[in-house]
Amino acid sequence: MKKRFILSLAASLICFAGLSQQFDKAKLDAYLDALANNNRFMGSVAVSHNRELIYAKSVGFADIEHEQKTNENSKYRIGSISKTFTSTLIFKAIEEGKLEIDQTIDHFFPTIKNSNKITIKQLLYHRSGIHNFTADISYLDWHTQPKTEQEMIEIIVRGGSDFEPDTKTSYSNSNFVLLSYILEKIYQKPFVKILEEKIIKPTGLKNTYYGKKINIKDNECNSYRYAEGWIISTETDMSIPLGAGGIVSTPVDLLLFGEALFNGELVCENSLQQMKTPIERFGMGLTPLPFYEHIAFGHGGNIDGFGSLFAYFPDSKISFAYTANGLNYRGNDITIAILSAIFNKPYEIPEFKTVHLSDEVLDKYLGVYSSSQLPLKMIITKANGRLFGQGAGQPSFPLEATGEDKFEFVQAGVVMEFNQTDKTMVLRQGGGVFNFVRED
Repeated sequence: MKKRFILSLAASLICFAGLSQQFDKAKLDAYLDALANNNRFMGSVAVSHNRELIYAKSVGFADIEHEQKTNENSKYRIGSISKTFTSTLIFKAIEEGKLEIDQTIDHFFPTIKNSNKITIKQLLYHRSGIHNFTADISYLDWHTQPKTEQEMIEIIVRGGSDFEPDTKTSYSNSNFVLLSYILEKIYQKPFVKILEEKIIKPTGLKNTYYGKKINIKDNECNSYRYAEGWIISTETDMSIPLGAGGIVSTPVDLLLFGEALFNGELVCENSLQQMKTPIERFGMGLTPLPFYEHIAFGHGGNIDGFGSLFAYFPDSKISFAYTANGLNYRGNDITIAILSAIFNKPYEIPEFKTVHLSDEVLDKYLGVYSSSQLPLKMIITKANGRLFGQGAGQPSFPLEATGEDKFEFVQAGVVMEFNQTDKTMVLRQGGGVFNFVRED
């Protein structure tokens, strides 16, 4: 047994040494610096192997106004990564006999439509049919205002049901707000206390907690959006998201949480397997994230101007996480670059070229564009020497000129190419190609 343990340890050390040799940290530094220097990314990144931190870097500012730079202990709102914490708490409650995964929620929320059919499991899998309150445009009118449990339940009740329970999957923050209230009811404690007692203290997380109003003096980050410079984002009131998106953390703490979860320190192996098993791409708090021959499990998050992702690769015992308080770039591209660096795959350090177009040139693109492929009109406007796109009834977004007839909204992966002669526009996003014609 002792000899076998020594051989196993030796193999682990050889694997770790190999990873350290392959991992070009200087190139990843250069990649993140290129993003930061071109106002594409502000945030922090961390990577661990066999529970040992092997890479950490922070770029940009926690608070631009006071020129406070980010560092390894800068704290960010992690948005929907909170759902993994909440799912862990639900499975702990199941293991303690306080809940059953197939019990319906009518005992807790009798006024919610189909509550006598909707189960805990369906909430976790986003298969309840309960409407997602953050998908409503009206959400932006009240998300900065405090809400009581009664008010949130009323909002969810008014949203109704989008489909019959367990007939399909549709992501809904409402599900995890309700799961948070269920935890509070069965433990008879606030969500923040349950989180502290069941996860934060046992795991030794130093910079993780349920958020309050952002406090820069406590090394918390403001969040920003980019439009001719970084502009501070509005701040969601933390009475709203609860376990759907209200937790604050750092990449290093997220690595510790993921490692504890996957090493059986928070829930049993059976619970973890259930959390990992997907139905229509979503697990219960964990989502499979493939990269070449490797598969990680984790979750992403967005709230206000914050963006984040954490994942754990069981086969190689590698964890990585990034947290951002300013994203003017595709988060998926950042993830691919980080993983490419870790696994010694090719990736390029981007070169950013700015194209300046006169107001006279920009005026040629203005107008309303319609498509036979989409029931959506695209409105192109101009402000402060820059084009903006806007789907009818949706928020506008800035377009960056990459050529005389080509514009991008890099954060969403949108590319628009105009043909002034034909008065047409081609929109590309996520592999889709959509043809638009300008209306006269």
